[in-house]
Amino acid sequence: MYDQAEKLRQLLKRTENKTSQKFSIQKRTNNTRILTVSSGKGGVGKTNFTINLAISLSNLGYSVLVIDADIGLANIDILLGLLPKETITSVLSKNKKIKDVITDGPNGIKIIAGGSGLYDMFKLEDDSLSYLMEQLFELENLFDFILIDTGAGISDIVMSFVMAAHEVILLTTPEPTSLTDVYALIKALRIKGCNSRLKIVINKVENSKEAYSVFEKLNIASSKFLNTKIENLGYILNSKQVEDAVKNQNPFMNLYPNSNIAKNINNIAIRIAGLSDEINNNNFQSFIGRFKSFFSNSIT
Repeated sequence: MYDQAEKLRQLLKRTENKTSQKFSIQKRTNNTRILTVSSGKGGVGKTNFTINLAISLSNLGYSVLVIDADIGLANIDILLGLLPKETITSVLSKNKKIKDVITDGPNGIKIIAGGSGLYDMFKLEDDSLSYLMEQLFELENLFDFILIDTGAGISDIVMSFVMAAHEVILLTTPEPTSLTDVYALIKALRIKGCNSRLKIVINKVENSKEAYSVFEKLNIASSKFLNTKIENLGYILNSKQVEDAVKNQNPFMNLYPNSNIAKNINNIAIRIAGLSDEINNNNFQSFIGRFKSFFSNSIT
């Protein structure tokens, strides 16, 4: 077993000198921001939120990549009506490079589709893990934003992505079970020493008053019992238009661009974009190191 830390340092030196040959996107940023989107339970609209947020950021002029890391339940490609030839599973099996599995999405966003084979991450050996790290390095500085849509809950792979990211968006709804589960996720993150910035989005609310009330309850509980302050990133109104968009496999940002829910997403995207000056310039390299460290520890 060779030294993983030294291996990663060598990989970094090599990737700094590489240029893109097959992938057409040119480097346009020195500060790729990685946002992990997660939730305490399924069914709160996490994937739908991630897709529409990506579109809103792209409409603001940013280059955006969405990685579907929802283990076994990957569905971003289905929601968008895409039929990708390759998924991230192809990278894990070392049959493809990560740039070869990037698919074009709506409004200029890029997609890396997931797959049930992502369960194989639990079986990655030393060389496979190093290969994954090398491939992730290939994405550095190619995008302004990388949004990682994780699975729900506190499994090792979900926690590895969330622990690694500097910015974490936790999605919840006003339902008591959803609030209880997202609180449990916050607690698990703090127990594991997570230093990521935790931002909350309240989905499926009836109005802004309800959204504020829900956030305040969660924030008070987190502050009092977990000594953790969370940030209010915004809310999304409950709307049948979301269901219609899913049925049409067309994001509501495009199907209903002037709707209140589209305005909700745009407000969130603007808030995120406005935080750019506060982000550490080593965000991407730090993410890779933290991801590798947490995931390696979880499988030993």
